Amino acid sequence: MKPTPLTHLHRAAGARIVEFAGFEMPVEYSGVIDEHQTVRNSAGIFDVCHMGEFWISGPGALGLLQYVTTNDVASLRPGHAHYTCMPNGKGGIVDDLIIYRYAEEKYMLVVNASNTQKDWDWLSKHNRFGAEMENASEAMSLIALQGPKAKEILQTLVAEDLDSLKSFTFLTATIPGAGEQIISATGYTGAGGFELYGYNEGAVTLWQKLIEAGEPFGLKPAGLAARDTLRLEKGYCLYGNDIDDTTSPIEAGLGWIVKFSAKGEFVDRNLLEKQKAAGPARKLVGLEMLDRGIPRHEYPVLNSAGERIGMITSGTMSPTLKKGIGMAYIQTEYAGTGTEVFVEIRNRKLKGIVVKLPFL
Repeated sequence: MKPTPLTHLHRAAGARIVEFAGFEMPVEYSGVIDEHQTVRNSAGIFDVCHMGEFWISGPGALGLLQYVTTNDVASLRPGHAHYTCMPNGKGGIVDDLIIYRYAEEKYMLVVNASNTQKDWDWLSKHNRFGAEMENASEAMSLIALQGPKAKEILQTLVAEDLDSLKSFTFLTATIPGAGEQIISATGYTGAGGFELYGYNEGAVTLWQKLIEAGEPFGLKPAGLAARDTLRLEKGYCLYGNDIDDTTSPIEAGLGWIVKFSAKGEFVDRNLLEKQKAAGPARKLVGLEMLDRGIPRHEYPVLNSAGERIGMITSGTMSPTLKKGIGMAYIQTEYAGTGTEVFVEIRNRKLKGIVVKLPFL
């Protein structure tokens, strides 16, 4: 397993360390419930240094990114970012990612840690546009500062006005001792806040400065477990659970990032257009448990007759709602909001209901 530049700080803080995507990552510090509530109510700080970062630049950069992703990269202005995905040529998803337009002909792609090499190979394979490519994943660090107090905490460290940063925009700022950082108004928790990208050399100083600045605001470090419960309450897809090479963006409810009218040719355009026109056979939906129980990954979803109609992709006990929640692919005829279904949990059929995402 690879350590991140911050792993030794997590160990010193008493975090429980697990293997994730080949890295030593903190799964929890004070406990998932405490960390979850801290992020929702004040602020939490996450080590996300395992994520992959690519620079795509030059005159061919836009052509490559327009071809391999579904969202309209041409609509991005410098200082703006968007969420998108890369279709795999068979209707599935290579990965979901964020694209930042750093300059007129320079983009930063942030990809899932487990897919870094896979994504790099996919981009390289399709780079008939002559785009310049740099895999900066080993050199760059990413720290997420999330929660309603995040802006107040970070503003104590930077001169730039953070009120000017709207969702999915970014700026660059220098933090003494930590170097230049890309400060992005993005995050995976739905609690607001920022993600800070810089080089590894400044990561420890940045983490320590944020911890110190956040102490008066109740800031705590948070691990992968809270990150997962936070994203699930907001209905955000997790690659490998809710989306993968066998799921399409249309059936995953990600049609809003597939811009048919704004783009020319892109991977799987014709296939996805046909699927959208015909309607997918299954859909990714939210489920809330009516009976007492926690839906987990790969638990069967049944109709009232006991027939299997789908499968849970992600599930947990919601720390905010105090009930079991999950996401599941189910047959379209059962995907309407308010439909009662059953989740098979330890050979018991427990009642749930289809709800509109997000849960919060």
